[in-house]
Amino acid sequence: MDKFDVDIEQLEKKIDALQHSIDALRRIFFWAVVITVILFVLPLVGLLFVIPQFLSVYSGILE
Repeated sequence: MDKFDVDIEQLEKKIDALQHSIDALRRIFFWAVVITVILFVLPLVGLLFVIPQFLSVYSGILE
């Protein structure tokens, strides 16, 4: 039984280390998604305001 107990303890340590790594990767992935959304959505929102203004100025120049 001692060998099995040692093996189980080693497996538990490996599982704990793996869980810690997975938690770290989950946080990294979450922040990567958040930053990507911010860097993609904010310029789109800015374009919603800039394009109509640009078109009105451009059409005013053509008249």
